[in-house]
Amino acid sequence: MEKSINHKRTGVFWAVTIGYGLFYVCRLSFNVLKKDIVDEGLLTESQLGIIGSALFFSYAIGKLVNGSLADRLNIRYFMSGALLICALVNLLLGFKMPFYIFVGLWAINGWFQSTGSPSSVVGLKRWFKGDNFGSVYGYWSASHNLGGSMTYLIVGTVVGTYGWQAGFFSAAFMGLLGALIVFRLLVPFPPTSESAINIDIPVLTNKDVSKKQFEVLKNPMIWMLAASSFFMYIARYAMDSWGIFYFQTEKGYDVKQASTLIAVSTVCGIVGTVSSGLISDKLFKGNRVLLALLLSTLNLTALCIFLFVPNGILAVDIFCMVLFGISIGGLICFLGGLMAVDIAPIEATGMAIGVIGIASYIGAGIQDMVSGWLIQSQRTMIKGIKHYDFSNFRYFWLGAASISFLLLLIIWIVQKYKKARNNETK
Repeated sequence: MEKSINHKRTGVFWAVTIGYGLFYVCRLSFNVLKKDIVDEGLLTESQLGIIGSALFFSYAIGKLVNGSLADRLNIRYFMSGALLICALVNLLLGFKMPFYIFVGLWAINGWFQSTGSPSSVVGLKRWFKGDNFGSVYGYWSASHNLGGSMTYLIVGTVVGTYGWQAGFFSAAFMGLLGALIVFRLLVPFPPTSESAINIDIPVLTNKDVSKKQFEVLKNPMIWMLAASSFFMYIARYAMDSWGIFYFQTEKGYDVKQASTLIAVSTVCGIVGTVSSGLISDKLFKGNRVLLALLLSTLNLTALCIFLFVPNGILAVDIFCMVLFGISIGGLICFLGGLMAVDIAPIEATGMAIGVIGIASYIGAGIQDMVSGWLIQSQRTMIKGIKHYDFSNFRYFWLGAASISFLLLLIIWIVQKYKKARNNETK
């Protein structure tokens, strides 16, 4: 019995890790194709920003709604079915869709993308022990980087060789594969809570679940974390959405070189996500805030190097992508969900992820619209060649990352104050 439970637990971990990574492929595929689509005259930079924002805003609202549903529905069907739809959207977009249809399909992609994270975390929380959960969550968070690496290496290579339409088709194929893996391996509940994970998951009615979810919505610390994540996601998705474009237009790399540099960041993000959960469990005894502050400082340093160091120094660009990847990987792990899940009831795990998600992806959506507008508004034509002034764009990224750091600092101060007060009353 115990061997069978361990086998299923392992299967659940790989289902949500590989599956969520392939959600990312179906989400990030568009980012690799942007310059090719602009160069072909199909869309403008502002239209790219609107399309990207359509995904982020539908994802943000969907994260809250689908996070709530993940606490109640069969996550095997919920997650695999959603990934299948995301794959189909990528397939359709390979056939030169008009702008408004593109916007609508990408928004649909965003809605179904939003099921992936809450379904994954709900599954993990049900199957793994609480005292090791930070480590497990960190390992799973590497799926973000796994998906990003596959996108920038595989899809980027396909685009460079066969064109942007083939990039969408390759993403669709990988998404279909992920849906099959999730459907095969994701078991919604352990057979018995006692033998599977040594924690008690009570049988609750929908009314009980709603009560627990409302507790999450009333918790001010959850909303402080959400605000910090909002600004962190501006910086994160500025790099994901426009990093390749910036490397190509500002620093002179071709699409393969630019994709490879961003892939360096996503691969290094695996180190950040995996080590952050493990280190916070083993060395910080579950206290994540101080480590998150250190990672936020590294993130600001990496952005300064990326945005202000002169062009043409490949070693410096590689170094800043390593630094950015490690720091943003850890911040995605902590601010993107783990710190909220730590303080939420197990029965409302999906809701906690949903609250963080709606704030995070509203930030990501605003970023895409503002970044696209800033890039296009500072574009000039000189002898038929496009030139860009990225000055305002740079300060927008850096300002968002700085505010995220300051909010984390406030959270740390509040925690220190509460701990001191508790010690005084003992």
